[in-house]
Amino acid sequence: MKKSVWWMMVAAAILLASCSGKGGGISGGNEEGIVELTYLTTGDQAAKPLQPGDRIIAEINNRLGIRLNVQTVPEGAVDKINAAFASGDLPDVVTTKFPAESVSQWISEGIMIPIDDYLDAMPTVKQKLENGLQWTAIDGKYYGYPFISQTDKSNYTIQFRADWLEKLGIEPPTTLDEFYEALKAVTTQDPDGNGKDDTYGFSTNKPNPGETFNAFQFVFFAYGLPYADWALDEQGKVIPIFEHPAFRQGMAYLRKLMEEKLIEPEFMVNDRPMKEQKFFQGKIGFMEGPLFRHVSRIEGGLQKVNPEGKLGWTAPPAGPDGKRGMPVKPKGGLLTSITSASKHPEKAAELIEFLLSKEGRDLLQLGIEGIHYTGEGDQIVYNEAEREKDGFAANGWAHPLAWGNVTWPIDENYLPLIEPQRERAQQSVQLASQYIMPNLVNKKTEAEIRYSSVLNDNYNQYFLDMLSGKKISIRGSKSCRANGGSKAETKY
Repeated sequence: MKKSVWWMMVAAAILLASCSGKGGGISGGNEEGIVELTYLTTGDQAAKPLQPGDRIIAEINNRLGIRLNVQTVPEGAVDKINAAFASGDLPDVVTTKFPAESVSQWISEGIMIPIDDYLDAMPTVKQKLENGLQWTAIDGKYYGYPFISQTDKSNYTIQFRADWLEKLGIEPPTTLDEFYEALKAVTTQDPDGNGKDDTYGFSTNKPNPGETFNAFQFVFFAYGLPYADWALDEQGKVIPIFEHPAFRQGMAYLRKLMEEKLIEPEFMVNDRPMKEQKFFQGKIGFMEGPLFRHVSRIEGGLQKVNPEGKLGWTAPPAGPDGKRGMPVKPKGGLLTSITSASKHPEKAAELIEFLLSKEGRDLLQLGIEGIHYTGEGDQIVYNEAEREKDGFAANGWAHPLAWGNVTWPIDENYLPLIEPQRERAQQSVQLASQYIMPNLVNKKTEAEIRYSSVLNDNYNQYFLDMLSGKKISIRGSKSCRANGGSKAETKY
């Protein structure tokens, strides 16, 4: 109730500001024939907030014949989306987590409506749905555009201090044995030269709430785990991945790394920025994480601390039989839907199509020609002063509405032409994409959606207990099945 009241107050404040001409993104008056649309989205946490008088929003309004009110909650803050829906203050268009219990409920209650009747006027959306996203249909209908990122591309890699490996005379590791030796050297041979025993081979960060801890999953794939979500026993029955032999072998390998203190013991207190700071500061030699558009940022952060620092990355190490894998094919993402409260669903559909279309991408990435940029093709000149006025990120990056609602830069293969490490960034995607691991089942069942949070928490606890030595055998199966695992398994 507190969240509902809070969100109603926020919505009222936004509406009041909009009516007084100070709302973020509202443009124009009450012209006859102009359709008002409210768009509630999780947005992109790295983007700047929308400002009053935003010329990109005004251009969208002019092209579509609408008055657009964009309301953005922090990226990942789906609880605030849920609070808005609980209050009954429904937008015309919403972007939220998918699949999710809340989305299933809203669909069953008719709050989210099918877009099938509008697909002929949504050619970009239709093409994307028919090109590998058919599994997102519910009872044969599409209840929005599913933004499932990185189904065939990835930027998730093993990263390392290339300057340290050069100093120690070590080649980037290609096998689990070589990975062990590299971590041991970084931990014990004082690669930063400060005369102190203060470096660890590898570290990572804690998972987001309700998500599976998969930072070490590349070790299980190296030992032959064939799928990222479930496994099969010898009789072909679906089982949790920790009952597969590869998991036991992988845990023995990881326990060895922990016992020899080659992994930072406090990794579970790290969030991603903290992990990266330790990498910059010379506390760790290896970490896992995304690259592509982050190549310049990570190497730049490293060189601010150590001008001689170099970022390197490599494929996941191979196991005894040469098997390897690291990125996981996603089973979910975001869903951009039209609600039953929209008085103009055809216009709402037009907005979703525009955000995905080439025309829309060009506007959100480049801006308005003659104002935000000049030229064409490979001769683009960015007007950074004008772009900054409308919230564009620096160095040729995009408008706040560009990313995090219906697509990411990696899906569009987008990098500004002035990106200093453009070629290296693209190389990181080429490498990582070779090692994407499939799921046994593409689509989450209702049981898996319902119990995923508790199942993931259960898995994480047993994994960490085994990694730290609190448990010396795998005994999580009974607890897993008691907390919904058996119901999820039987659906397969």
